[in-house]
Amino acid sequence: MTTTVAPISRGRERPHTLDGWIWLAMRYSGILLIPLAWIHVAIQDVLVGVNRINLNYVAQRWALTGWRVYDVALLALAFGHGMNGLRQVLEDYLTSDVARRAVRWVIFFLWLAIAAVGLVAVVGGVR
Repeated sequence: MTTTVAPISRGRERPHTLDGWIWLAMRYSGILLIPLAWIHVAIQDVLVGVNRINLNYVAQRWALTGWRVYDVALLALAFGHGMNGLRQVLEDYLTSDVARRAVRWVIFFLWLAIAAVGLVAVVGGVR
C-alpha cells in the first residue's frame, strides 16, 4: 500500500488587511532602503566628507534630477519605516480600538505633513 502526500506549498497567502499590506510593503521597501542608505553614507561621508558639504554642494547635486529622485526615495522609505515603527510601538500600549484608530490617523496625517515638507525641500529646494 502506498501513501501519497500533498506537496508543501512554499507560497504565502496574500494579505487581506491594511496591516498585512503594510507588513508586506515594509519588507519590500526595506530591501530597497538598505542599499539606498549605505550608498548615501558612502558618498556623503566617505567620498565627499562631511566637512565639505555646504549649500553650494547641495545645489550642484540637486541640479541633477537623478539625485533629487534618489533623495526623495531615501527620505520617503526611511521616514515611512520610522513612522510605521512609531505606530507599532504606540499600539502596543493602547488597549482601546478607538485609541488605536485615532493614533493611526494622527500618525498618518503627521507623516503626510512632514513628508510634504521634505518633498518640497528636495523638489523645490535649492536653485
